[in-house]
Amino acid sequence: MVNRHFEYQGYQGSVEPDTEKGGFFGKVLLIRDLITYQAETTEQLDQEFRISVDGYLADCASLHKQPDVP
Repeated sequence: MVNRHFEYQGYQGSVEPDTEKGGFFGKVLLIRDLITYQAETTEQLDQEFRISVDGYLADCASLHKQPDVP
Protein backbone atom coordinates (compact mmCIF):
# COMPACT_ATOMS: atom_id res chain seq x y z
CA MET A 1 0.00 0.00 0.00
CA VAL A 2 1.44 3.35 -1.02
CA ASN A 3 -0.51 5.75 1.23
CA ARG A 4 -0.58 5.24 4.98
CA HIS A 5 -2.92 8.17 5.49
CA PHE A 6 -5.30 10.47 3.67
CA GLU A 7 -5.48 14.28 3.74
CA TYR A 8 -8.55 16.43 3.13
CA GLN A 9 -9.55 19.95 4.28
CA GLY A 10 -6.65 20.04 6.75
CA TYR A 11 -7.54 16.68 8.33
CA GLN A 12 -5.56 13.45 8.19
CA GLY A 13 -7.05 9.98 8.26
CA SER A 14 -5.46 6.62 8.91
CA VAL A 15 -5.53 3.59 6.62
CA GLU A 16 -5.56 0.22 8.39
CA PRO A 17 -6.27 -3.27 7.06
CA ASP A 18 -9.21 -5.05 8.69
CA THR A 19 -7.70 -8.49 9.25
CA GLU A 20 -10.91 -9.94 10.73
CA LYS A 21 -13.50 -8.81 8.18
CA GLY A 22 -11.33 -7.89 5.18
CA GLY A 23 -11.18 -4.46 3.62
CA PHE A 24 -9.90 -1.40 5.42
CA PHE A 25 -10.81 1.00 8.22
CA GLY A 26 -9.50 4.27 9.55
CA LYS A 27 -10.06 7.24 11.81
CA VAL A 28 -9.42 10.96 11.62
CA LEU A 29 -6.10 11.67 13.32
CA LEU A 30 -4.88 14.39 15.66
CA ILE A 31 -8.30 15.53 16.97
CA ARG A 32 -10.17 14.73 20.18
CA ASP A 33 -13.48 13.85 18.50
CA LEU A 34 -13.80 10.28 17.21
CA ILE A 35 -14.53 9.97 13.49
CA THR A 36 -14.19 6.52 11.88
CA TYR A 37 -14.84 5.06 8.43
CA GLN A 38 -14.51 1.72 6.63
CA ALA A 39 -14.59 0.32 3.09
CA GLU A 40 -13.60 -2.62 0.92
CA THR A 41 -10.82 -0.86 -1.03
CA THR A 42 -8.42 2.00 -0.30
CA GLU A 43 -10.07 4.07 -3.05
CA GLN A 44 -13.46 3.63 -1.36
CA LEU A 45 -11.84 4.30 2.01
CA ASP A 46 -10.57 7.65 0.75
CA GLN A 47 -14.12 8.52 -0.36
CA GLU A 48 -15.53 7.46 3.03
CA PHE A 49 -12.87 9.55 4.81
CA ARG A 50 -13.90 12.63 2.81
CA ILE A 51 -17.60 11.95 3.44
CA SER A 52 -16.87 11.57 7.16
CA VAL A 53 -14.94 14.86 7.35
CA ASP A 54 -17.67 16.69 5.44
CA GLY A 55 -20.33 15.16 7.72
CA TYR A 56 -18.37 16.12 10.83
CA LEU A 57 -18.00 19.72 9.67
CA ALA A 58 -21.71 19.89 8.75
CA ASP A 59 -22.72 18.48 12.15
CA CYS A 60 -20.50 20.99 13.95
CA ALA A 61 -22.03 23.85 11.95
CA SER A 62 -25.59 22.71 12.67
CA LEU A 63 -24.79 22.43 16.38
CA HIS A 64 -22.96 25.80 16.38
CA LYS A 65 -19.89 23.93 17.66
CA GLN A 66 -16.35 24.84 16.70
CA PRO A 67 -14.88 21.75 14.95
CA ASP A 68 -11.78 20.25 16.46
CA VAL A 69 -8.79 20.82 14.20
CA PRO A 70 -5.37 19.16 14.11
